Amino acid sequence: MVSIKLSWIEGADQSVALPSYETPGAAGADVRANLPDRGAMVLAPGARALIPTGLRIEIPQGFEVQVRPRSGLALEHGVSLPNAPGTIDSDYRGELGVILLNTGEVPFEVVHGDRIAQLVVAPVVQAGFELAQGLSETARGGGGFGSTGRG
Repeated sequence: MVSIKLSWIEGADQSVALPSYETPGAAGADVRANLPDRGAMVLAPGARALIPTGLRIEIPQGFEVQVRPRSGLALEHGVSLPNAPGTIDSDYRGELGVILLNTGEVPFEVVHGDRIAQLVVAPVVQAGFELAQGLSETARGGGGFGSTGRG
């Protein structure tokens, strides 16, 4: 099991639950809003905002944490993450924030302590990039970019 270290930022409400897996088979750990005023904030339709979690994170080298939307928020309210999945690199030590986007038709209220996203821990492989004179041929070639998969 990979160990992810967390610390509270100054002023954070430490009674808000830490990220946690809600079921034994869950791939993502739910992370919660930790609003400075411990109240709520409203996302108007089409608006986006950086929602604080009150946490800083330390990820072991060779891993990343992906920040992903919660399916219930997306389906029921049209709330998602515009950069999904967001990547937190192993050398980042700032506050963990979640960018929420309201794609719905009505305002959405984010309440202090709400589960706002999922964190998925994944291994990272860094590649070397080299310029080549040519690339190998495949049956697909350059076809399919932008394809809908129909027809």
